[in-house]
Amino acid sequence: MSPAKPRRAPPPRERARIAEIFDRFSAATADPATELVYTSPFTLLVSVVLSAQATDVSVNKATAKLFAEADTPAAMLGLGEAGLTPFIASIGLFRTKAKNVIALSRILMEQWGGEVPLERAALQDLPGVGRKTASVVLNELGAEPAIAVDTHVFRVAHRLRLSRGKTPDAVEADLMRIVPEARRTRAHHWLILHGRYTCLARKPKCHACVVMDLCPSREV
Repeated sequence: MSPAKPRRAPPPRERARIAEIFDRFSAATADPATELVYTSPFTLLVSVVLSAQATDVSVNKATAKLFAEADTPAAMLGLGEAGLTPFIASIGLFRTKAKNVIALSRILMEQWGGEVPLERAALQDLPGVGRKTASVVLNELGAEPAIAVDTHVFRVAHRLRLSRGKTPDAVEADLMRIVPEARRTRAHHWLILHGRYTCLARKPKCHACVVMDLCPSREV
């Protein structure tokens, strides 16, 4: 499903607030990146597929051993589902993910010469790859300034009143509309890291928040 139709641009005062939010994020962490450990587009893709409903920490722990054995589509096919499963058994939904990783590896070999296509439509045609997964891969590899919306991004976007969207697609559309163009390539990372370490779901660390004075939710 494509994102919801964007709304009108925010007024000047709100644009200034939004710009300041991302200026401060940038000042705090100039060049954020995914916390998933990868060495190639393929290992990034596999890591992101495995990270659905799982923590980056748990994925990295599993892939450290997995990628030592299979870090290419051909090598992954050599493992097969039965060989892959023990490496990722500690990750949620591991049986479905094993099936998807083997299936996408086969498609990459048969249709893409073993390379990961850096086009959204082609990525989303791969088993286990939805819009969010494709956005993470495309953004991380510099192919598209995408903003993937996970639970952290969704929560932070609402608390900072960057969006009132009720779905990830709607929030994505809002963020792509209002985030200053120069900040879009890193906006996903700033928002997810802010949600993961500062703007926590149950007990947000407002005292440590670099944008507390710009947050409409700070007293809630």
